[in-house]
Amino acid sequence: MGEGNALIAMSGGVDSSVAAKMSVSEGPGCAGVMMKLHPGIPIAEEDARAVTRLMNIPLYIYDLSTRFAEEVIKQFIDAYREGRTPNPCILCNKHLKFSALLEKADELGKDSLVTGHYARIEQDTNGRYLLKKGVDENKDQSYVLYTLTQKQLARTRFPLGELTKTQVREIAHADGLKNADKSESQDICFIPDGDYAKFIEEHIGEPVQKGLFVDIDGNVLGENKGIIHYTLGQRRGLGLAMPHPPYVIEIRPGDNTVVIGKNEQLYAKTLYAKDINLVPFDRLDGPIRVYAKIRYNQRGQPATVRQTGDDTMLVEFDEPQRAITKGQAVVIYDADTVIGGGTISHN
Repeated sequence: MGEGNALIAMSGGVDSSVAAKMSVSEGPGCAGVMMKLHPGIPIAEEDARAVTRLMNIPLYIYDLSTRFAEEVIKQFIDAYREGRTPNPCILCNKHLKFSALLEKADELGKDSLVTGHYARIEQDTNGRYLLKKGVDENKDQSYVLYTLTQKQLARTRFPLGELTKTQVREIAHADGLKNADKSESQDICFIPDGDYAKFIEEHIGEPVQKGLFVDIDGNVLGENKGIIHYTLGQRRGLGLAMPHPPYVIEIRPGDNTVVIGKNEQLYAKTLYAKDINLVPFDRLDGPIRVYAKIRYNQRGQPATVRQTGDDTMLVEFDEPQRAITKGQAVVIYDADTVIGGGTISHN
């Protein structure tokens, strides 16, 4: 793979800029690319152009708004309307960053795709590509990369995987990058104010149907604003006066019902996942011991995993986990190596 003949995914931020600098230093032939994803997402084109001008490489603006609308936004909205809580970053990585951008790399005659993710790619003794956590535990992004296939891993490079965020900023300062101290966005890019329900209602062009709050026995507690306003484990914004702190313990899309209960009712030890992707091997031949994460910032929890079908698996935790949420990803690890993951379907 030509180390210096890469297409570099640029965002205008410090991570992708340093990844670009490290790649360009390996040889000529690199180019930058920015994804134009949604009319409501401002792209930091000038920041990216300043970096690519400094490195004397071209920058391409790739309009992926149609694919983003269909493969990310539509799936995001459908999930909420069906009582699930999706992770759009994983959808974007799967359908756009490591699919559409590799297509663009082919079009431009580039050997590899470079991104600023904090993760590592290695090969085992059989030549199989492995996905590993980034060295910086606080910045590790392997959780949102579990969908990467062997073909994608073979052509992808993560120059920042061996670095800490502090080291990345130091490199940016040393190289005179103007975005060295640029802050990071923690929001979903197409909903910067975080109001998912408003975004969904504006997108579908009508208010969502209201429903009822009920307790575990079916007793009506009040009216809810529509299931898109709620997620499992939620406590705030319910507007319910109860003898105990109320929590959302179940969402029933069939009749727009939100079930209210106690915090202890949110715990479970098992989950089933679908649409699974395994990295070090094609299939689990038997149960294996892993560390599993059911949300991005969670520390891996000891568990046993069994593959239950071509595209499904069962995860059994040693200890009960709080708010195992349909639509979120479960990602399983052996130490710092990603074994794979899938979308939580039920528990």
